[in-house]
Amino acid sequence: MVTEQRVVLTDGPPVSAMLALLKPRVMSLVVFTALTGMLLAPGHLHPVLALTAILCVAVGAGASGAINMWYDRDIDAVMTRTQSRPIPAGLVAPNEALGFGIVLAVGSVTVMGLAVNHVAAALLALTIAFYVFVYTMWLKRRTPQNIVIGGAAGAFPPMVGWAAVTGSISMESILLFALIFMWTPPHFWALALYRSGDYARAGVPMLPVVAGDRETRRQILIYSLILAPLGVAPALVGLAGWLYGGVAALLGAIFLLCAWRVWRETGERAARQLFRYSILYLFLLFAMLLVDGAVGRGI
Repeated sequence: MVTEQRVVLTDGPPVSAMLALLKPRVMSLVVFTALTGMLLAPGHLHPVLALTAILCVAVGAGASGAINMWYDRDIDAVMTRTQSRPIPAGLVAPNEALGFGIVLAVGSVTVMGLAVNHVAAALLALTIAFYVFVYTMWLKRRTPQNIVIGGAAGAFPPMVGWAAVTGSISMESILLFALIFMWTPPHFWALALYRSGDYARAGVPMLPVVAGDRETRRQILIYSLILAPLGVAPALVGLAGWLYGGVAALLGAIFLLCAWRVWRETGERAARQLFRYSILYLFLLFAMLLVDGAVGRGI
């Protein structure tokens, strides 16, 4: 059983520790995909409102990270990858992290609803709730499918950005959601392959811990076979043009090659390479959506 480390803080938490609670690296990807959804959406949003919407997405993502760190403080303390996080490191008290996260969550949804529109606010609230209650509190410690189902939380931001402009949900925004949703399992399972010892010590039933490395490698390959053609789909439905389609096909082929190497090789090297490349893949895919859109508009 994982035991919680209790730390008594004599001074207020440093600003850097409070910022670390927001998981800034994760936040940056969330903001980027939300911005892509916003810029691809038909219509126009005043620059001030657009900035407000993006800030709300960033703050909402940070709130989710803070509450996640509060809830997972016991397992973070025993995992090498997370031991330096603010709470197990003794820089922030658990109740401070929880209060911080709740205030940011409520504030981000409220401002989004009042300043932008209610659909975007509802989607942002759903994103935060899904990450906190469905993934963190329900799925993460109970099932190896935690990443598959819980990955929806990280896939909502493009829909939030799209809704901020249009006030609605469309098939195009759902396609952007699907891209991130299918990308999440091979991305995190690649990490889990070479961090399985960490997850086992913490009692988190990640797929390599429960089903073994071989099954995890097989699942990575299956999801990659679905993801690669899905990455080209925006060009097929008119959301993007030939420039995006060509680059997406190339990026998908490289992703498949990395996944195939994970399937064939038993060491950690291929899994590490896929994990690193998967981050680059998603960034380049959404960056090319923006570039292709700019070219199409003659910018």
